[in-house]
Amino acid sequence: MKPYRAPGWLPGGQAQTLWPLLIKAPPLPLRRERWDTPDGDFIDVDHLDAPAGAPLLVLFHGLEGSARSHYAISTAHACKRQGWRLAIPHFRGCSGELNRRPRAYHSGDSDEIDWILRRLQQANVGQRLHAAGISLGGNALLKWAGERAEAAADVVTGVVGICAPLDLAACGHHLARGFNRLYTRHFLDTLKVRSAARLRHFPGLFDETRMRRARNLWEFDDAVTGPVHGFAGADDYWSRSSAKPWLKAITVPALVVNPRNDPFLPAFALPGVGETSPSVRLEQPAGGGHVGFVSGPFPGNLDWLPQRLLHFFLYETP
Repeated sequence: MKPYRAPGWLPGGQAQTLWPLLIKAPPLPLRRERWDTPDGDFIDVDHLDAPAGAPLLVLFHGLEGSARSHYAISTAHACKRQGWRLAIPHFRGCSGELNRRPRAYHSGDSDEIDWILRRLQQANVGQRLHAAGISLGGNALLKWAGERAEAAADVVTGVVGICAPLDLAACGHHLARGFNRLYTRHFLDTLKVRSAARLRHFPGLFDETRMRRARNLWEFDDAVTGPVHGFAGADDYWSRSSAKPWLKAITVPALVVNPRNDPFLPAFALPGVGETSPSVRLEQPAGGGHVGFVSGPFPGNLDWLPQRLLHFFLYETP
């Protein structure tokens, strides 16, 4: 499949990131399942059904994303055309209802990825199971694949990470600068509302004053994400949760796509071939923005990303 190339009428990483919000397709009806977690919480998993025996693609969403994110909608349409099944697990609190337990989700939550994938694999009755992650979900998935090494092949045929923030420190600090602060404010708006609701159920879980004063992701993660999930703070969380150090340990076929103009992750932080295992294929197109990948004549379409996912699992994995 041809590498991604941005259309000439949509220049720059910022425009390529934001334009998909204006042209996303209507969502398909999906079947929702609620799963109880081993620790007494729940997650919601949305399914696109297909005939028995069809391959299953599992798509992990990004920070504050859901099955209604533009990339999830475009992937659902592509899977329907291909006759594939699709499962979109919602990280805790992302399906429209506050979760039951104090913890939420984070970029390095590979144990949650493992539990979700293994449950889907057990229900998959021997059929092929493919896994892809977008942004935060891609980082967590790639970290999982590196941590499990050869054991990952018992669960999935391969993994794809799209615009994963492989170096969380570089990503977090980059999002605190210039126009990128727009994305930070967007994330903080919803993260703070959800965190405040969680605090009402679990008083003393974190410092509410520090949470409300957070102006960037480092301050929020230092006050909330880190302490709630067992990290010493933002620096510890970002260091221990980044997927980049795990790319050398991945043994299943893996595709890692990171545009060089992604506003979230600066190009200097992208991995080189010497920082990955032979199983990892790096694609770093000049354009694409953050999970943008608009293609075609004006006003464009969002077909490239789902086509790349399907092509990888159809033709580039054993």
